[in-house]
Amino acid sequence: MSTEIQQPADAEADEMAAHAAEVAAPDVIANSLGEYARIWLSRVRGGESGALPVILGLGAIVAYFQIRTSLFLSAGNLVNLMSQAAWIVTLGMAEVFVLLLGEIDLSIGYSSAMGAVITLWMVSPGNHFPWWIAALAGLAVPAVYSAVQAVLITRLRAPSFVVTLGGLLMGEGLLLFLINNAAPNSGGIIRLPATNVLYYIENSNVNPAADWVIMAAAVVLSGIAFWVRDSRRRASNLAAPPASVTALKIAVMAVAGVIIVLIGNTNRGRFVTAVRGLPWVVLVVTVLLIAWSVLLGRTRFGRYVYAIGGNAEAARRSGINLTRVRVLAFGLCGLTAGLMGIILASQQGGMSTNVNGGQNVLYAVAAAVIGGTSLFGGRGRMLGALLGGLIVAVIYNGLSLLGLGDAAQYMWTAAVLLAAVAVDTLARRRRPDQT
Repeated sequence: MSTEIQQPADAEADEMAAHAAEVAAPDVIANSLGEYARIWLSRVRGGESGALPVILGLGAIVAYFQIRTSLFLSAGNLVNLMSQAAWIVTLGMAEVFVLLLGEIDLSIGYSSAMGAVITLWMVSPGNHFPWWIAALAGLAVPAVYSAVQAVLITRLRAPSFVVTLGGLLMGEGLLLFLINNAAPNSGGIIRLPATNVLYYIENSNVNPAADWVIMAAAVVLSGIAFWVRDSRRRASNLAAPPASVTALKIAVMAVAGVIIVLIGNTNRGRFVTAVRGLPWVVLVVTVLLIAWSVLLGRTRFGRYVYAIGGNAEAARRSGINLTRVRVLAFGLCGLTAGLMGIILASQQGGMSTNVNGGQNVLYAVAAAVIGGTSLFGGRGRMLGALLGGLIVAVIYNGLSLLGLGDAAQYMWTAAVLLAAVAVDTLARRRRPDQT
């Protein structure tokens, strides 16, 4: 009798193992590059497509604009695109922190501008604060602003949409107040001195030779970190990707770095003066992407964020302090938004009362969602916000080259956002855990 019972149980266990092999992460069970690719393809067919739709969509949009205008893939336009995309990508990464919790922060469009105004006032000729102290103040203001809203959300158990909508309206009023008092006779504009270090973020380039050194150092250090981490995991009999997969990731990273540096170091000068090198903002955004990716993917805080977004009640019962994690996540959202405000002020040469904070935050949400971050929490990555922000920037850049106005840009962005949501919804329906 025990044999008769055991055989069906074994068959069921084998079936469950086979099913797990189809949906598990390739890094967990693959033993070779070929097996990794096979499992990855099985996951894609099962609805776990990851960033693939975003990458394919970005490639299709780029190809379309290159066909329509041969200038799109020119070095000058691509470097210009990197600068244009920087603030959208940064604000999108800010929004990822709260979207992963299943929350939203609508206030960062104006709180980031408030932080920028504080920074510009501190570095203005009449005050002479060091740029780094001014920058820290500009980061602290939106960080505290978002953290206070998080306290209200957690203590009052109020919807984040409503609380941060109030924060948006309050922020718009505070922005007007700050600019009118910081620059009372300037027509609602506070300028960033062109001689200040912060002005160089968007308006100066890294030395071409330094581009190569920085890229090589980044690839080597990242490659060593990947290799050592995976080797230690294998030595401890923990899940780790095959060595060939690790080597492939390092190679892809190196190729991407070389391509970006080659584009940046191409002479973009139209006249006698040569213009070479990547804008400093590219380096700033890259460092931010790496730092926040490590924070979410390799720390206890990151695991808590994903756990709360996946199932807040289960996370609470497991001992996670939901209030603390939420306040910290909102604070990091505001901090990142503060950096975006400084980047935007550097790009525009100042900050004005005409900044459209409501529209900016919607672009941030669009960038995060297009990049694969779920509005319901628990799923998304910083790299997705980078890709989503690039798609939004590519649309605006390409349509501008075609001479189309704001109407077309809004409609194209909306169409891409809806397409991203549709792809995500269809992929969810194909997943085994959604049936």
